[in-house]
Amino acid sequence: MARQLDDQLATHFPPAVGAHAVRRLRVLDIGPGQGTQALRLARAGHLVTGLEADPAMLGALQAAVAAEPADVRGRFAVLQGDGRETGRHFEPACFDVVLCHGVLMYVPDPEPMLAALARVLAPGGLLSLVVRNGDALAMRPGLLGDWSAALRAFGSAGYVNRLGLATRADRLAPLTSTLAGIGVPLHSWYGVRVFTDTAADHAVGPADPNALAALLDAEEAAGRTDPYRGVAALLHLCGLRS
Repeated sequence: MARQLDDQLATHFPPAVGAHAVRRLRVLDIGPGQGTQALRLARAGHLVTGLEADPAMLGALQAAVAAEPADVRGRFAVLQGDGRETGRHFEPACFDVVLCHGVLMYVPDPEPMLAALARVLAPGGLLSLVVRNGDALAMRPGLLGDWSAALRAFGSAGYVNRLGLATRADRLAPLTSTLAGIGVPLHSWYGVRVFTDTAADHAVGPADPNALAALLDAEEAAGRTDPYRGVAALLHLCGLRS
């Protein structure tokens, strides 16, 4: 997913000056958790705001930012708040990139949050979403041999995640329609965790760097290729503000 996002940023926000210059983007990350993606962007020179609603995750994010060098800390703002209420915190069209990764599955209705995120996105800006793939909910239990759970998943919009929480999945076609309706039409989409979704939460990748690189390359290729990307556990959607 990091490579996919990097490709989108490079395509839509080319270097500002010179062959290797980086355009400093204004990035909003909704629900950044411990800040893995957000901190990577701040280290790359971008101005990042993390908006986190959960108090425990907010504390973890603040600790992660505090451990960074001074220049990274200076480019990273941490706020407590809900992505559905961005109007309380930000002016319209004030971000070049908005990330909402792994958040929509906890929201009963995605449209109010997506509309709020579209409001703060500048024209030509990029909205990056990562959602649970509602068209492939039977894949994980089926591959694990849990046939009753696989059968229940067909036609369902809900599932129990690995934390034991009842959550919600999104399907590509309705989400595409929603994005068009809020003025951020879908530009590209990818599958995430096509081959590795049955791995345990704390599974360690191959120790051999070549084997790990091959695994990542295979996942990346599957995430960009039909029909494989359609059965991925997660979908990564990129929309552009019209």
